[in-house]
Amino acid sequence: MENNKSFLWPEGILITLLALCGTFSLGFMMLVKSNFSEAQNRQNIYVTDIAAKVGTQQRIEGLKAAMLTTWQQEAQAKGLSYSVPSSFQGVIIKAAKLTHGQKVIALTFDDGPWPETTDQVLDILKANNIKGTFFVVGQNLKNYPELGKRIVIEGHVIANHTWHHWYHFFNPQAAAFEIERTTDLIYQVTGAKTTLFRPPGGMLHNGLAAYAKNKKYTVVMWSADSIDYKLPTVPNLIKNVIKDSKPGGIVLMHDGGGNRSRTVQALPEIVSTFRKQGYRFVTIPELLEIQDTDQKLAAHKQK
Repeated sequence: MENNKSFLWPEGILITLLALCGTFSLGFMMLVKSNFSEAQNRQNIYVTDIAAKVGTQQRIEGLKAAMLTTWQQEAQAKGLSYSVPSSFQGVIIKAAKLTHGQKVIALTFDDGPWPETTDQVLDILKANNIKGTFFVVGQNLKNYPELGKRIVIEGHVIANHTWHHWYHFFNPQAAAFEIERTTDLIYQVTGAKTTLFRPPGGMLHNGLAAYAKNKKYTVVMWSADSIDYKLPTVPNLIKNVIKDSKPGGIVLMHDGGGNRSRTVQALPEIVSTFRKQGYRFVTIPELLEIQDTDQKLAAHKQK
């Protein structure tokens, strides 16, 4: 009997231990399964959330693209154009001649569109509720069409600054290529028709201005030069603009063609200084319209 007792006791313990191990294993498996399920649910929620955000962003981008396409088609169908009085067609202008002394001035920007700086200039103009005139280089517009679209969408005037921005002599055929190809691309990209032209470097005797005048473009020069292409200090850049500016003036600056960070830095101060002096900002077509109206009023009074 003693031997039987000794044998049964360990067996009972073994059975008990097995039962406890089974219970523990089951509980552990349930816990692991529960945690795994919870983690899986969290992952599913996370993935679903990301998918929803991506889907929403894609829908927003799709809507923006559709709106832009619709706007562009409408602009092309209507033939968005910048009206210039007939008296300025085929002529060269450096500033408006205003007999009534209206304090208006036109800010113009050359050589874009350009990565970063064109956007930065547009941001500053938008923040100050100012419309400018942008003389774009055809090959740059081809490379950065979205910037060209933004110029027009935000109410600025886009104009022609040749295809290559070259300085050498052009025969009529070469001049036609440089100017008309750019005009055509401006229309294709933005829906805007322009008859405003500025020759690179302001050169008037290398064939480009002659062709433009013959085709009734208004050749737009300037009365105040920032000389930002020579990279002056920001204070000197501001001084260059302000010292030569008068009512009816046209200011030359650059948003492209090189490092224009100093132009971007100077622009807010230029705007602020002009406003303190009582100036109002206009585009080139608006400036010419003001002169045309001014001259008609003066002529009427003389009768």
